[in-house]
Amino acid sequence: MSATLITNARLVCPTHADMRPGALLIRDGRIVTTGDVTAQDAEIIDAQGALLTPGIVDLGVFATDMAACHAGGITRIALMPDGPPALDNPGLIERAAKAGKPDLWIHPLAAATRDLAGAELAEIGLMQQAGARAVATGRHRIADSALMLNLLRYAGGLGLVTITHAEDEGLVHSAVATEGEMATRLGLAAAPTAAESIAIARDIALVEVSGAPLHFRQVTTRAGFDLIRRAKAAGLPVTCGITPAHLLLSDIALGEWRSFARLSPPLRQDDDRQAALEALRDGAIDVIASGHDPRGPEDKRLPFAAAQPGMAGAASLLALTLGLVRDGYISLPRLFDLIARTPARLLGLNVGTLTSGAEADLALINPDTAWRIDARHSPARSSNTPFDGLGVEGRVRALWKGGKRVA
Repeated sequence: MSATLITNARLVCPTHADMRPGALLIRDGRIVTTGDVTAQDAEIIDAQGALLTPGIVDLGVFATDMAACHAGGITRIALMPDGPPALDNPGLIERAAKAGKPDLWIHPLAAATRDLAGAELAEIGLMQQAGARAVATGRHRIADSALMLNLLRYAGGLGLVTITHAEDEGLVHSAVATEGEMATRLGLAAAPTAAESIAIARDIALVEVSGAPLHFRQVTTRAGFDLIRRAKAAGLPVTCGITPAHLLLSDIALGEWRSFARLSPPLRQDDDRQAALEALRDGAIDVIASGHDPRGPEDKRLPFAAAQPGMAGAASLLALTLGLVRDGYISLPRLFDLIARTPARLLGLNVGTLTSGAEADLALINPDTAWRIDARHSPARSSNTPFDGLGVEGRVRALWKGGKRVA
């Protein structure tokens, strides 16, 4: 039997309201107990007062990037099905699920439709057997309402959550920004924020018909959050996520046509950003994810309208969200509910807490270590971050995956 005892830590668990000083015992890859713990046969690691937290479960990344994930305290990722190739058959799902083991567990999301074309449901049941933990529509939603309803019923019957993108394709079309003063000043094709709320309203109506769970991967507008609140108040199985970019940046970041700030959905005006922070406070937001989408210069060093949307976010997810704690928007336990426990629950994983019997995916964090996000020295495969040059605090000191130290 292999055992590790981490002592002198500040334990942060989403199931407790406050941090607790103490120790944590790992045996054979699982958490045995926490608190005032001793073990004669265990390797002892002195945390020296650092935070001991669940490993982050990053819900909805577009590329496997182990170095960036480990730097950001991420032990598991839910891989979006976009590819290429689209993860629309069992063989591709099985291969993706094995790719990072044992140091980073990849949970591939099954493509909802063949080739993500939105025309025909993929073999979701077979992909579930091959390792898919949820179903996703990819970078776009399914326009056909009947097909989306069939997807919800089928996936829900299999016990899988459907993860969708919330933008109406007719309104978005060739838009690269949000309608408003900044898009007008820069001369950018723009779409109204109603593109999001229209998509959310339709899919909530389909959840009401089907009773199946649905997760909106990103909600970014005041109207969108209002719809989510109403759905939750009505008891519907609806959840939503957001990235740090939409919490911390507005469309002002597009100034001088900064293509690293071209995202999908696009950055919003500051009123919507403030609405996102309100939704974070009141619980309308369930998940914060990195949206990790590393893109090279061939995709980003282009005129703004020609650049591809996306940002590299895995390495900075922890530090940026710790800033939300320091600014008083959320508590530390609530943060790890957003970045670990709830993503794990949506994927059906026994991680995300420090409770007895959970798999020992853990991060030891020095929360006050200051550093600067530097695109030139990023551990990510590409450095397309809109936060380049920002000073942050919080570094991962050690990382365990299933009780094995991986960083």
